[in-house]
Amino acid sequence: MGKPTRAHCAASSRTGLDFLYSYHPSTVVIIFFSALVLAVLPGTLNAKGGKSEHKSSALAAKISTLLAQPDLDRGYWGIQVFSLDDKKVLYANNADKLFVPASNTKLFTTTTALALLGPDYRFHTTVEASALPDKYGRIDGDVVLVGRGDPNLSGRNLPYALKTERTQSSTIALENMADQLVRAGVKYIDGDVVADDSFYVDEPYGAGWAQDDLQWGYGAPVSALTINDNLIFVNILPGANPGDRALVTLDPPTAYYKVENRIVTVAAGGIHKIGVHRDLGSHVVTIWGTVTVNDGLEREELAAEAPAEFAAQVFYEILNRHGIVIYGHTRVQHTLATSIVSQDVPAAAVLPLGVTAPPAARAPAVVLATYDSLPLIEDLRVINKSSQNLHAEMALRLIGKTDAGIGNTETGLKVEQNFLTQAGLLPEEYDLHDGCGLSRENLVSPVATVKILQYAAAQPWAAKFQDTLPVAGVDGSLTDRWKGTDVIGHVRAKTGTMDHVNALSGYALTLGGKNVAFSIMVNNHNLKNGEVRETIDKIVQAIVEDEAGKK
Repeated sequence: MGKPTRAHCAASSRTGLDFLYSYHPSTVVIIFFSALVLAVLPGTLNAKGGKSEHKSSALAAKISTLLAQPDLDRGYWGIQVFSLDDKKVLYANNADKLFVPASNTKLFTTTTALALLGPDYRFHTTVEASALPDKYGRIDGDVVLVGRGDPNLSGRNLPYALKTERTQSSTIALENMADQLVRAGVKYIDGDVVADDSFYVDEPYGAGWAQDDLQWGYGAPVSALTINDNLIFVNILPGANPGDRALVTLDPPTAYYKVENRIVTVAAGGIHKIGVHRDLGSHVVTIWGTVTVNDGLEREELAAEAPAEFAAQVFYEILNRHGIVIYGHTRVQHTLATSIVSQDVPAAAVLPLGVTAPPAARAPAVVLATYDSLPLIEDLRVINKSSQNLHAEMALRLIGKTDAGIGNTETGLKVEQNFLTQAGLLPEEYDLHDGCGLSRENLVSPVATVKILQYAAAQPWAAKFQDTLPVAGVDGSLTDRWKGTDVIGHVRAKTGTMDHVNALSGYALTLGGKNVAFSIMVNNHNLKNGEVRETIDKIVQAIVEDEAGKK
C-alpha cells in the first residue's frame, strides 16, 4: 500500500559534555568524565560557512568527491562540521543557507524544552468531580478527565530501550484511574463523562502540514489529553481458509470508530495488498485488499481525529467495564483558539532555567484519581530516538504554556525564539512553524543547527540531552545504519526525512578523539531516500575518520 513518506524525522571530551563511546556487539558503553575546561559559549560560531569555506582539505576532498555524482549534484546540499574542542569550523558548504529540515526541527524543540523546563518536569492527569460519592456510591454531577499534556498515556514501555515497545494495554493509564474510582466507592455517575483538554488551546494541526499526512499516525492531532498517541491500531489477521474475510480488530477496542472490512483471504503464494482509508471528520474506517492464509498479524496506525472526544468515549467504555453506571453522555471541554488574543512574548517572559509558570487556576474540585508521568527527559528520548511527531508538538505547546501561560503553537514558537536568541542563534538563520518538522514551511540553516548543538554541549544537562539522540548502528532511527563500519557507537544524531528532503545533525567522536558537531541537509533531490541516506552516511564516515579530527 502506498503511504506518504513519514517525516522523521556523539561525543565531547572538552566542552562540558565529556564522554567516550566504546562499542561492543551487544551494547554501547558511555563513560562520562568531568569537564576539563570552561563550557563553550553559544556565540563562538562566527564563521558564516559559505560555499568556499573548507577548513580540512582532506575532509573537503572526500565530501566533494561524494557530492560530485550527477544525480546528487541536482540536489541542494548544506553542511557544517564544527570542532567542539578547539571551536573551529572543519568543513562548510552552503552552511548559512536555509533548508527544509524535516525532523531536525525536533532538535530545537527538545533543547528548548530541556533548557526551560528541566529534565525532571512531570505531567499530572486527574479525574475530578464536584464532590465525593455519597453513601450509595453516586456522583451527583459530571466526572471530568483532565489532561495536562502527558504524551504517554499509552501502552509504550518507558524508559525507552533501543526501540519503541508496547507490551502493556494501550489504555493502561485510563484503566488505572478507573480502578481508583472504584476504590473511591464510585458506583453511579449522574452526569456526563467530560474530557477536558483545555490546558492547551484546541489547535490540532500545525501550519504547513499536508492533508494526506493527517490520516496516519505520524500526523496525529495534538491535544492536552492524548490517549495512545491519539492512534487507533487496526489489527489484521487472515481468515482460516481462502475466501474467508480477514479478522480486523481495533486497539483500543471502542465503538468510537466503525470498520468496513473488505479484506479477503487468498491462498498461499497469493497477493498481499492492503488499503486503508478514513475521511477527515469521519468515524468510518474502510479497509480492503487481500491477505494470504500464511500471513501473520499486520498492524496499521491511524490517527484518531478529535482526541478529547476519543478519550471521553474510551474512558466512558472503560468505566462501564469496571461496573460504574453512567446516566449521562460524553462531552469535551476545550480552550478555543478564538478565545486567545494574539500577543507578543517579551524576552522577559522566558523564565529562568528550570522555573515554570504556575498552572492556571481551576474551579475547586475533588480529585478522585491521578496519574503522574515519568520525568520529561524520558519523553524527550522518545521524541528524538523514534522521531515522535505528536510528542514534539505537545512539547512545543508545553513550552508556551509553562513560560507564557498559553499552550498553543504561536506562543510556544515565540518563547522558543526568545530562548534561541539567548543561545546565540540569529533570527535570519531559521524560521520555524511547528515543533516536529512535519511542516514544509520550516527553514533552518546548518549553521543554526550546529549552534544549538554547540549550546547544548556546554550545558549541565548536556549528557542527558545527548542520551536522547539515536546512537549510530544501535538504536532509534539509526539502528540499521553504518553496519560493519567504525562509525558505530561514534555518532549520536537526529534524522530528518520527507519527500525530497533528508537531514542528519548531531555529534561525532572522531577516531582521533576529537569531538565535533555537524549538520548535513539536502533538499530538492529526486532520488530515493535510501540513496541519499547512503551518501549522508559516507559523509559522516569521512567526518569520523578525518585525520584533522585528532586532538
